[in-house]
Amino acid sequence: MQNKGLIKLFAILFGLVSLYQLSFTWFSNGVENKAKVYAESKSEDGREIARLERAYLDSIANYPVIDIGFAQFSYNEIKDKQLNLGLDLKGGINAILQVSVKDILIGLSNNSKNPTFNEALAKASEAQKSSDDTFLNLFFIEFKELSDGKVKLSDPSIFGNKSLREKINFKLTDEEVKPIIEAEISGSINTAFEVLRSRIDKFGVTQPNIQRIGNSGRILIELPGAKDIDRVKKLLQSTAELEFWEVYSNQETANFFFQANSVVENLLKEDTKLDTTAVKENIDDLLGAVSDSLATKKTNNLFSVFTPSVPQSENQVSSVIGTAKVADTAKVNDYLAMSEIRSLLPNEMKYAKFLWDAKPFSATATGTNENTELIYLYGIKSNREDIAPIEGDVIEDASQEYGQTSAPEVSMTMNASGTKLWGKMTTDNVGKFVAVVLDDYVYTAPSVNTAILNGRTSISGGSMTVEEAQDIANVLKAGKLPAAAHIIQSEIVGPSLGQQAIDSSMSSFFLALLIVFAWMIFYYGKAGIIADFALIVNLLFIFGVLTAFGAVLTLPGIAGIILTIGIAVDANVIIYERIKEELSHGKGLKASIKYGFSYDGAFSAILDANVTSLLTGIILYVFGTGPVKGFAYTFIVGIITSLFTAIFITRLLIDWYANKGKTFTFNTNITKKWFTKINVDFLKLRKPAYIFSGVLILFSIYSLYTNSLNYGVDFVGGRSYVVKFDRAMSATDVAVSLKDVFGDAPEVKTYGDVSQLKITTKYKIELEDKEIDDEVQNLLYTGLKPYNPAALTLEEFKPGYDGAKSIGILSSIKVEPTIADDIKTAAGWAILGSLLVIFLYILVRFRKWQYSLGAIVALFHDVLIVFGVFSIFYKILPFDMEIGQSFIAAILTVLGYSINDTVIVYDRIREFSKTHTSWTFYKVINTGLNSTMGRTINTSLTTLLVLIAIFIFGGDSIKGFMFALIIGIGVGTYSSWFIASPILYDTTKKLDKVKTTK
Repeated sequence: MQNKGLIKLFAILFGLVSLYQLSFTWFSNGVENKAKVYAESKSEDGREIARLERAYLDSIANYPVIDIGFAQFSYNEIKDKQLNLGLDLKGGINAILQVSVKDILIGLSNNSKNPTFNEALAKASEAQKSSDDTFLNLFFIEFKELSDGKVKLSDPSIFGNKSLREKINFKLTDEEVKPIIEAEISGSINTAFEVLRSRIDKFGVTQPNIQRIGNSGRILIELPGAKDIDRVKKLLQSTAELEFWEVYSNQETANFFFQANSVVENLLKEDTKLDTTAVKENIDDLLGAVSDSLATKKTNNLFSVFTPSVPQSENQVSSVIGTAKVADTAKVNDYLAMSEIRSLLPNEMKYAKFLWDAKPFSATATGTNENTELIYLYGIKSNREDIAPIEGDVIEDASQEYGQTSAPEVSMTMNASGTKLWGKMTTDNVGKFVAVVLDDYVYTAPSVNTAILNGRTSISGGSMTVEEAQDIANVLKAGKLPAAAHIIQSEIVGPSLGQQAIDSSMSSFFLALLIVFAWMIFYYGKAGIIADFALIVNLLFIFGVLTAFGAVLTLPGIAGIILTIGIAVDANVIIYERIKEELSHGKGLKASIKYGFSYDGAFSAILDANVTSLLTGIILYVFGTGPVKGFAYTFIVGIITSLFTAIFITRLLIDWYANKGKTFTFNTNITKKWFTKINVDFLKLRKPAYIFSGVLILFSIYSLYTNSLNYGVDFVGGRSYVVKFDRAMSATDVAVSLKDVFGDAPEVKTYGDVSQLKITTKYKIELEDKEIDDEVQNLLYTGLKPYNPAALTLEEFKPGYDGAKSIGILSSIKVEPTIADDIKTAAGWAILGSLLVIFLYILVRFRKWQYSLGAIVALFHDVLIVFGVFSIFYKILPFDMEIGQSFIAAILTVLGYSINDTVIVYDRIREFSKTHTSWTFYKVINTGLNSTMGRTINTSLTTLLVLIAIFIFGGDSIKGFMFALIIGIGVGTYSSWFIASPILYDTTKKLDKVKTTK
């Protein structure tokens, strides 16, 4: 090997750089452990522990915590350089947000009332549920069909309006307007991306990741380590529609509510058989606290769910016009929206709208000791267009500060235009009330004592926390989203489940390493020790690269690293077996080593095998998302580093040892005769093998047709929760209980431990309302209350915090049907793309279509059987066998591994075809198969042992993934022997101009 010195220098420098990069992870973990110990010493409450941890780390964020002699680093600096852990190892949230293109179009049209436009929007929304096309393209298609050339997109009532007059005029055709609208949509989505990125940067989560997904209007957000999940969701989905309104006082609305109450009571009399009682005549009674729900059931009217605020003196005049229980707000909204009730409003109030306070408060219900969540109602002086006199675009700056009473508040500074408008509004309303409204919630509605002419104001509230004030300020400063964004796919993992994943994955990781190291030493002796050292160097390189490039390590990613260990072992095995062959032919040690590492020796086979695996990994990375992409990334990095260490590091060490003149046999006394006298007539067995495989495939197809597959939420949509209890649970009993709250029984099954259940429901998954997530979580909490002896509150039940109990929701996944279809389509293309790329590569490398055909048929064979096994056994085996993105990752990995086996055999067949021209092709194939048997058994056995170790000791979330790999690699080894090579034989004519008979 030439340039040994240069390779040594590169390897040493690469190793030192990798160690340097990994050292920051070590230092960072040390600092975070100190923060955790400090927080846990102060509190046992999960939320408070998280707050104290964050406060501790914030306090040292910019101070030197590490001194390595030539440099000092603050916590923020080492945090930026550490190895990133994915949310499945660290906890947090991974979400895909869909920016509503429909809302952007409505905005661009200035809320057009054109019936063709609005009908096209509605039809496009319906079509998108079953289409992979973008909403914009679907809208264009529907508009063209509905308009039939009679209405153009450039019509003044649609896009030819004042706001777009510089770009669109009524003379433009639809084809000319389309690229303009596309550009506007792209710009709006890019604005949304920048707004979200700005919000996330200010949120304070370390190592966040935000990516725009093509032109789909989708944005990927990953926040490992985020614990306050509700806060994150609110931050991501808030449109930040800040508005300033004049408001009605309770004095102006009192009479309306009394009239409304009577009308509601009369309207409901026909719809109920419940006994009703007259409305209390005494106004003083109405001023008291809200009645207990049991007492008000007798009265079926507005006041049974709502208490108006009626002032008895000037001192009681307020902007609060009434109070209701939080649970009753939907019913109050329904009553107040009735046309019969709206007609009661006086002419000057006909555009009034009613908005609730941003935050409820607790109060004790009359006659009981029970605390009830109540919320205030306000009356907003709206107008025909429902456009606020002052909007959020006038805000120049916003920050969290403390008011005169030391309570947190949001201070805002307006621009020149806003200052003028705010001055006029406050001047006109001295002695009256104005409201600051954010996303249709009233944050404050104070009385105006004097005109405010300096353009400054604040949002405050008696119960506003510092975090809430910071979030509001961040949202206002970052800007508002150009359209609503809602979460269409999310994965939430609590930190306790993340820690379990780390513990189990590390155990399986070290056990897998131990198995590999022990086997290599047992089988190859001293050469095995060298291979093990090269594997250690390989791992150092892998983790160094991942850290240096800011990659995120996930649980499937760890599986990918362990799998690349098997690939690295495979490369060493191929080299060692070739060296052993040369030694057995009488060559000297150094000559055998040189040939073993040469292109004609092992390098050609290693290169082909690694390239096919690499191509599969690249396709997986392109089509995969989230953890699957993490698996693909580590798999690709591992293949590249494995190739380098096997070819160069192992060679350096072997040459060094051989030059010392010591005995070097590449085996042990026990294994030296293993696989040396194999002489199996594989081609003679091909017909029985065809029949056996045919039967397996028929069984698989039959099961797929009759039993189908257990599709996960990735592919069909839905919400899935992993819930931890404090005792063993019956999945059947829980399903029955949850049927009462969800209407339909969700799928419930044991997940790993008998005290853990995986609950999957499609309840309202087709609805886009962001409030549905909270509703489903609340229903789940209600349905599981009988099994909750620890009396967890709803907040404790939610994922995100580690409390003393460590039970409740550990993780959750949500996938809406639209993106589920996209994921399924992408998975199909990933598999087909892999097969096509492999076919073409084999064709280019081996120059015979018969080689490609044999390989592809074998791969189809492997994929069908793995699918069949999952179809037959998913109702029988005690672990999760869902078909989702992780399963597709497993299938693609199987393809890569199976083709790896096949290519090794093909390479030897090609070699024997060139070097033994007198042999029949029958003999060439049989000899090629027999000569690679040692390598195949050795590598497959090692890999299977590693996978079995991960399967047994790894986390519950990857058991199905590991099982697919185990089945796939076992079947792949079989197909390389009995499918790929026999098909190559059966489809090949006279390669040596001799009749191919035995």
